[in-house]
This record gives sequence, C-alpha cells and structure tokens, in this order.
Amino acid sequence: MKRLHFLFAIISALVLTTCAEDERDTDFINNAPAPSNVSLLFEVTSDNSGLVSMTPSAEGATSFEIFFDSNSETSVTLEPGETVDNVYEEGTYTVRTVATAVNGKTSEAEQSLVVSFQPPQNVQVTIENDGSVSNTVRVNATADFGINYTVDFGEEGDEDVVSANIGEEIVYLYDAPGFYDITVTVFSAAIENVQIVEEDFEVTAILAPLTAAPTPTVPPADVIAIYSDSYDPIVTNEFPTAWSDSGFEEIQIDGNNTIQYGDLAFTGIVTDYANPTDLTTMEFVHFDYWTTEATTLGFKMVNTILDPAQEDIVELEEVVQDEWVSVDIPLDDFDMDRSQVTQLLFDALGNTATVFIDNLYFYRESTSFFFNDGLATNGNFQDGSTGWIVGVDDNAPAPVTSQAGNIFYSVDVENPGQPFSVNMSQKLEIIEGETYTLSFEAWSNVNRSIIAGIGLSGGSFANTSETVNITPTVTRYTLELAANGFGAPDARILFDVGAEAGIVNIDNVSLRRVVPNDLVTNGDFENGSDSWLIGVDDNSAAPVATLNGDTFYNVEVTNPDPGQPFLVNVSQKLEIIEGETYTLTFDAWSNVSRSIIAGIGLSGGSFANTSETVDINTEITTYSLTLTADGFGAPDARILFDLNAEAGIVNIDNVTLAINQ
Repeated sequence: MKRLHFLFAIISALVLTTCAEDERDTDFINNAPAPSNVSLLFEVTSDNSGLVSMTPSAEGATSFEIFFDSNSETSVTLEPGETVDNVYEEGTYTVRTVATAVNGKTSEAEQSLVVSFQPPQNVQVTIENDGSVSNTVRVNATADFGINYTVDFGEEGDEDVVSANIGEEIVYLYDAPGFYDITVTVFSAAIENVQIVEEDFEVTAILAPLTAAPTPTVPPADVIAIYSDSYDPIVTNEFPTAWSDSGFEEIQIDGNNTIQYGDLAFTGIVTDYANPTDLTTMEFVHFDYWTTEATTLGFKMVNTILDPAQEDIVELEEVVQDEWVSVDIPLDDFDMDRSQVTQLLFDALGNTATVFIDNLYFYRESTSFFFNDGLATNGNFQDGSTGWIVGVDDNAPAPVTSQAGNIFYSVDVENPGQPFSVNMSQKLEIIEGETYTLSFEAWSNVNRSIIAGIGLSGGSFANTSETVNITPTVTRYTLELAANGFGAPDARILFDVGAEAGIVNIDNVSLRRVVPNDLVTNGDFENGSDSWLIGVDDNSAAPVATLNGDTFYNVEVTNPDPGQPFLVNVSQKLEIIEGETYTLTFDAWSNVSRSIIAGIGLSGGSFANTSETVDINTEITTYSLTLTADGFGAPDARILFDLNAEAGIVNIDNVTLAINQ
C-alpha cells in the first residue's frame, strides 16, 4: 500500500570491491554528507506498563544511538530498521537520537516523550483531502498525554494500520476516489485509548490542474510559438481541425489560458497550408501537459506539401499524472522534412483521456546570447535593416522580415534578370590585397543560386564573389575571398540574388580578415577541439560549443581559485622562437564581467611565459596583445588561456598568432 506517513531511512548499499590491480576511488564516501531528517517513531503499549517501542530513521544513516533520556548516559545502538523497547515511569522525557553515516559523520535530534497512565484527553483529529493531489488524504491527531496514534483508512484489501507520533501528519494515497470509513485510535500509556471513526469520508480526485503551467523562459527570438500566453503565436488555420477525435475547450487556470482536450484520441492543428511553417532553424518542440487519465501520449508533425506527404510521431517514454509536466523533444527525433510543416497532432496512441495542454512552441538554444559578426555590423539583423541597404543606395534599407522574434533579410524574386537587379549590401572598409572570410546562413523556398562576395560600392564595382547554391534547408556557407586589385573605406559585402526566381533569406552574416602567416591551427574552432588541449595534456580535448553555426571554446568555471588560475586552461602547442615578438588576437566573452589570462609560454619545465590579464564581459570583443618571448622558446611551446581565477562562463573564438614583422 502507498504510505508517506513516516519516512524510514533510505539505505544505500555501499559495496566496496578492491583488488591488487585496481585501487578504487573512495572520495565519494569521504564526501558523503551527515545524516538528515533524524527522527524516532514511538509506539506505546496501552497496559499501564510504560513500555514504549522506538524505531529510528534518517536519510544516509548506517547506525543509530538512542539515549532514552537526556539526563542519562545509558544508550543502545541500532541498525537501520531495528526497534528498541524501554519501560518508562510516568513523566516527561527528552529522547535523543544520534545518527551516524558510513564515514562517521553524525547528526542528532531530540524529541519529547510524555508518559502518562491517564487516557488521552482533549483529542483533536483532522481528516482532509490533500487539495492538490488526487485520492490523497491527510490526517493529524493531537491529545494531552498522547504518545502515538494509528489510522485504519478503510480501504478494502489493506488491513494494515498506519502509525505516527502524536502531532505528526500521516499522508495516504487511495487507489480510487470514493467513500471510506476512517478509524483513528489515539494511545497514551494507559490501558484506555480513544477511538474516533469518520464514516463515509469522501476521498476526491483532482480532475483539473489548480495552478497554471510553468512560465516559459526561452527568449522570444528563439521561439516559433503555436499556443502560449508568453509568446505571440503564429497564425493557424485550424485549431482544432474538423477531423480531430477529441473535445476542445479553452479554459483559464490561475489566470492563464489553457487547452482542455476531452476524451482525447487524437487532435490536430493546421498551421497554414499556403504558408507552411519552416522549423529547420529550431531544435526542440516544447509543451506542458497535465492529466489524471492518460497513460500514453505522442506528438506528431506532418509535411503535406511533399508528395507523398511525410510525417513522424514521437511517443513519450512515460506519462506522469496529477501534475504539470514539461516536455522537450529534439526535432532530430522526427524522421521527416521539417522545412514545410503544416499539421501538428497530439495522439493518445489507442487510448482516450482528458489532457490539458499549454505552451506549445518550437525553440532553439538561445541565439540571443551572442552573435559574432566580426567586421560586419548587425550581422544577425536583430536591429532590423541597420547597416544593410539595397544596392549601394544609402537611403534604401534592405527588406527584412521577422519570424517568431527572429529577424532576417528576406526578398521574393518574382521577375528574375540580372543578378545585381536584386541586391543587398553593407558598406565597410576592405583593404586591398587582404583576404577575408565571409560566412552566412541562407535558405529559400526552392533550390536556386545566389552570388555572395566583397567588392567596391562604385566606380568599376570590382569584386571577388562566388555563386552559392541554396535550398529550403537553412545552411551556413563560408567563402574565402581575396581583395585582389581593389579596396576602399566604403567597399561592401554584397549579395546579388536577382538571377533566379524564388524567395531568398539571409541571416547571421560575418566577415573576418584572414591574418597572414597565422601560426594557429583551427583558430576558429570550426574543426571542434582539433589541436586545442586542456592544459598541456596531449590526450585531452578542449570543450567547445556551437551556436548560430559557429563553433567556439566554451567552459564554465564553478569553483574559482585566484591563486591557481591555470586549473582551468585551454592551450595549443606550437613553436615559439625565443626573442621574437608576436601578436595574439582572439575574441572572448562571458555571461558576467570577469578576467582571464592570455599569453604564450612553455608547455613544460619552468612553464615560463609572457601573458596579460584581460577583462571580458557579455559583449563579444576582439582583443589584441603584443607578447615577446623573453628568455624562453621551444618547438612545443604554446598559446595559453588561464581561466580559473574567477567564476563564470568563458567563450573564446578566432584565435590568431603571428610574428611581428
């Protein structure tokens, strides 16, 4: 039977295996906390003898020492689950329990015990439904001279009674709602006890949530919402569909709009057949559900634009009842084309049940935290058209659109002609003879091509550009472009998109100058951890993260030590020539304002180095240090970043190192 009335100790069996060849780490034992929730359960024998049975409990305890009275040094030692008896004369006693963990740490608790040969008096019993959990009843009993009480909850098939100390609450979960006779018996040390019977007590089920679903925290810029008070949902044509097999009602719970699907077998939502929803930039689908009945539940997506249509459903591994549950399903779990989704379905998978749904939306890991646009301005278009123009006209802002808070360049080429007839540009300085890396995301409603590059904004319009084939899938493209024979303070990034019909969407544009004679391998981390180490361990791999298609070093310092900043480190081994002067450049940012140490030095021996402390913050910033290898040099020296002096996340990207000429 289901009882929550008294918490007996949860005992973890610790099996320690040792052998000559394998010495195990036992720090987990040494670091185990002291026992918690130390308590005694009293059960008195009602025969005027003063015999009281005591059962100790605690979380994380392996033994107990019971002192029958605080004035006595006499004690008894018990193992978890054991009970001890003691005979008391009439009086008031303070019983002390000392609980000991496997590593010797202790906790203790004192409880008052009143032993009287008078029957319980002034008995007060409360019996009530939990109010927030179905079929759950709470009972408490108080009485003068009372020691403990028992409850027979009257559920057929369970003849056991539940015991608790006087004044402590018993919580009981019934199998089903209904009417039950509940018997409460209160004991003192006297022969007489007091029994109270509550006949036909109605145990109730909670049929609807009493509180609203959790409030979402994902930034709106990273969300495509279908239903939620927290976001502006996209337009839906059918909600629910005519072919849904369920009831539908929008209700308010604690002031929050919520969907109630009654007798849900399956129910559908049509977004827009004429303008299908592109989910290729999203990573997860989220929804909150609450049910008392459902045992199975699945979520389906359908692309009806394709012929034949594509669909896939993901079933929840477990359906939890009587509480709000937040679900986040990776969209990669759906084996289908997600670029033109038109239908969404909840399916009870062969059953019917009432299910409450809220906060149905798609999202991606936050892109609002940063975007590294390098030499460009407003490369993620979150400031609208700022910095972006049509052609070379400074008074013609480039067209942008917003989808679920994310803003990007978007144009529909209806009458194709010359490639430059439809164009987007950003003016900025391009230095003649330098090489640049241009990266961007692009997608369309069809398979088509665009031209991307760098060039002049007047005169000969000289440029270096490439043709890029784009598709309906959001894809990141990276081009290396040399400014051969041209350069100007008002040159430009250019996208010529007028040669073919179809929508062109462009987002997250970045332009960076390629450092000549760069000594660093994989300085932009686009090959992940390649060549980057933790400390000087050649077998380690530095942690990286990917956001907006850009990969960078990423670590969170949680236990800082200003005296040992090198305990969290990222390095790359390379040759440093003694006496040479180098320029180290890198981008860095954090979730807080904090400092890091950056430099060059040896990877062994004296670890001699030249380094500087750099203050970073939440804004991505490019830093440039001039460092001389005074008194050290080696073929396996290194670039180093020591990060452990302060707490917070550290992100590093686009690292270059070059000898000063």
